[in-house]
Amino acid sequence: MTSVTEKQVSPRPDLPRRGSLRGRPRRRSTANIAAWAIYAILLVVAVIYVLPFLVQVATSFKTDADASASPVSLLPETWTTEAYRRLFLNSDFPTWFKNSVVVTVVVTLGRVLFVSLAGYALARLRFRGRSVIFAMLVAVMAVPSVVLMIPKFLVINQLGIYDSYAGMIIPLLTDAAGVFIMKNFFESIPPSVEEQARIDGAGLFRVFWSVVLPMARPALVTIIILSFQGSWNELGHFIVATQDPALTTLTKGVAGLASGQLSEGTQYPIKLAAAAIMTIPVAIVFFIFQKRIMNSSEGAVKE
Repeated sequence: MTSVTEKQVSPRPDLPRRGSLRGRPRRRSTANIAAWAIYAILLVVAVIYVLPFLVQVATSFKTDADASASPVSLLPETWTTEAYRRLFLNSDFPTWFKNSVVVTVVVTLGRVLFVSLAGYALARLRFRGRSVIFAMLVAVMAVPSVVLMIPKFLVINQLGIYDSYAGMIIPLLTDAAGVFIMKNFFESIPPSVEEQARIDGAGLFRVFWSVVLPMARPALVTIIILSFQGSWNELGHFIVATQDPALTTLTKGVAGLASGQLSEGTQYPIKLAAAAIMTIPVAIVFFIFQKRIMNSSEGAVKE
C-alpha cells in the first residue's frame, strides 16, 4: 500500500500577496499632489501677507523721486536713511513715540488688572444682578466704537480730564472683550482648587491673586497682547480726548503726515518709515509671548 505525501507549498516570502499593493502608488501620488497643492496655496497667502510689509520697509529707504517712480519695487535704486533722519531730527516723532509708550504701558498693566478682577467676580461671586451685568457686557461688545466717540468726548470733557494723560488712559483701562475672555477662562478652572486654598486659610483676594491668577496665564498673555496692540494702534479715542500737540501719539502723528506736515509731495518714504517703526514694538511683544499664549493652565488639585 503506497502512501503519497503531499507537500504544502507556501508562497515565496519575497513575493507580495496578490492585491496587497493594489492602488498604493495611486494613493500616494494623489496624496502628494494634494499636499503640494496645499503648500502652494499657503505660499501664495504668505506672499500676499508679507509683500506689503516688505514694500513698506524697502520704500522707507528710498528717495522721494524713487518712491514715486517705482512705489512697489523691493530694491531701491539709491539706498538712503533720509526718511528716518527727518523723522527723528526734523519732526515731533520722538514726542509721539514717548506718548504712545507711556499710554500703552499704563493701559496694558491697568487693563490686565481690572479685567482680571471683573472676570473673576463674574465667574465666582454670586450677587444680585450678575446676569444683567454680563448681558450688558455682551451688549457693549456689539456696539461699534465709532458710535461711542461723541459720548466719550462729552464724558471726558465733563470730568475735566480733556487734553491730559488721564483722559487718554482712564477710558481705556477696561475692555468688555477682555472681561469676557477672563470670565470664561476662570470658569474653566476647577472650583476644588479654590476650596482647598480656603481650607488652608486663604481669603478671597489671596485665592484670586496667589492661586487662580497664576493658573490663568494663557488668558493673561492673550489680554496683554490684545491690550498692547489695541492701545498702541488706537486712533479714534485719542482724536476725541486730546488736541494738544504735546500729547500727540504715533497714530495721530503718522496720520498727520498724510496732509503734508513735514514737506510737500507724496512723502512715501517718511510715512512708511514711521509705519515701520510703529510695527516694531507690537512685533516684539507678540514674539515674546506667542509661545505662552496656547499653554494649558498650571496647577494641581489636591484630593
